[in-house]
Amino acid sequence: HVQLVESGGGSVQAGGSLRLSCEISGYTTTLRRSVGRFCQAPGKEREGIAAVSPGGVSSVYADSVKGRFTVDRNNAENTVYLQMTSLKPEDTAVYYCVRGVYDGTWEFEYWGQGTQVTVS
Repeated sequence: HVQLVESGGGSVQAGGSLRLSCEISGYTTTLRRSVGRFCQAPGKEREGIAAVSPGGVSSVYADSVKGRFTVDRNNAENTVYLQMTSLKPEDTAVYYCVRGVYDGTWEFEYWGQGTQVTVS
C-alpha cells in the first residue's frame, strides 16, 4: 500500500526558505518511479514544478522555480524533499507530491494530501 505524507508547509516572508517533505510508504516500488511536485494557487490550475528520476540522478524544473527550488530524493529515509528558496508571494499555493511514471508527460499513480505554503 503506497501513501505519500507531506509536511513542511507554512507561512514565510518573501525572500525566505522552506523545505517540504514527502514521506512515501511502499518505497521499494517507489525506487522504480519518478516523484514530482505540483502546486495549485487559488483560482489556478494545478501546475507541475519539479520532478526527480527514479534513481535521483536527474531532475527537471518549471521555469518559474528554476534556480530557486531543488528536489532531492533520500532513499534511506524513504523521503523526497523540495527545498524552496528566494520565495515570492506568487509561490503561494498548495503543494502536492506525486508518484508515477514521467517521460516528459506524467502517468500518475499516487498523490499526497497537499501542504499549504503562504508567502507574504
